[in-house]
Amino acid sequence: MSTQGRPADVAGALERANTSLRLLADSGVALASILDADEALRRLARLVVPAVAQACVVDLLDDGAVRRVSVVHHDPARALPYAVETPLPGPEGSGAALAAVLRGQGPTMVDDFGPPGAPGSLQSAQQELYRGLDAATVLIVPLQARRTVLGALTLVRSAAAARFDQQEVSFASDLGHRAGLALENARLFALHRHTAEQLQRSLLPDLSGVQNLDLTARYVPAREGAEVGGDWYDAFALTDGSTMLAIGDVVGHDLTAAVRMGQLRNMLRALEYDSGDSPAGVMRRLDAVMQGMTTTELVTIVIARLYAPPSGPWLLQWTNAGHPPPLLALPDGSSRLLEDGLAPVLGVDPALDRKDALIVLPPGSTLLLYTDGLIERPGEDIGRGLTRLRQHGARLARQPLTVFCDDMLESLTAGHFDDVAVLALRVPDP
Repeated sequence: MSTQGRPADVAGALERANTSLRLLADSGVALASILDADEALRRLARLVVPAVAQACVVDLLDDGAVRRVSVVHHDPARALPYAVETPLPGPEGSGAALAAVLRGQGPTMVDDFGPPGAPGSLQSAQQELYRGLDAATVLIVPLQARRTVLGALTLVRSAAAARFDQQEVSFASDLGHRAGLALENARLFALHRHTAEQLQRSLLPDLSGVQNLDLTARYVPAREGAEVGGDWYDAFALTDGSTMLAIGDVVGHDLTAAVRMGQLRNMLRALEYDSGDSPAGVMRRLDAVMQGMTTTELVTIVIARLYAPPSGPWLLQWTNAGHPPPLLALPDGSSRLLEDGLAPVLGVDPALDRKDALIVLPPGSTLLLYTDGLIERPGEDIGRGLTRLRQHGARLARQPLTVFCDDMLESLTAGHFDDVAVLALRVPDP
């Protein structure tokens, strides 16, 4: 037997193996570096073309239907005959090769695309896809995790390319399995994030009990991690006709912080409603109860009491435990930070002296309580964030309260990583 060509064959095999290993490594980075499942799969499709195939298609099962997430062709100028994200019929009852893979058949190679499918069927959509991609050979592998098929990866080669060999089928199957696991992890993370956010929102109060005041509140979850944390606000009427306002931040960004936030808010409500103390007195009692009965460690909080008599000035009495100072925006276009009444955070020493501050709220003014996510940016001095806050507050002082809150959030939290809570009050004009 002749041995000519064997060194070239070995070199070619080694090069293909190295290419496969590099692609597996790159695909692992693409799938692991983002928790948006669709974007991760689009990145994967762009890696596969043209290293493995002339085109790549990613389809997902979505409530029994097929959702096409990505179509990538080696010629970016090619006009594709359909829109990505257009729902397609589900695999049940379909004779299309894609349907068979989605039902659990396993890797499937196709070079005979069969008779024309019925209009509107999955078979018809696939044949249109293959024509648009100049497909001669198609390899479809499942995106599978723990025996559950979540979607399919379709690799397309034209007539000028060789058929997929067994090594390439094995490689594509491994790629599909990795993508399936990444997809499942992303979906589990999304479920955890949604559950955490819903829990947090369920712990935040309904402000309908203070309808006599012009109040607006907003909560924006964090953009990383579990997207939940310890930021919270509260407002409710007291027996003497005054209104309690509060905003705070329990240390942490997870479900534990959210649960502790709920405990703290309930304790504050009980202490405030029952005691008749000033904000500083309630804060001292809350600090003692928190340290004696919970595992909550550090908390920043502003507690305020609003006196809004039918006639006469509106008065705000407050105390601050290590929290960013409230903002008062005035209708003349000026603004100021309410920096009085400041003492250390809760959880340090319940015997610390805490004092109340008092101010008259002018007609037409806006009081904003907020958490640090509104003003803090990584690597930046907090003073710059407070300056921005004052500037935006002054600019928006005469806007409706909902516009005031929404614009503040949109302007000040672009690219934010922390959760944010705001509570705003508008003093009526005379």
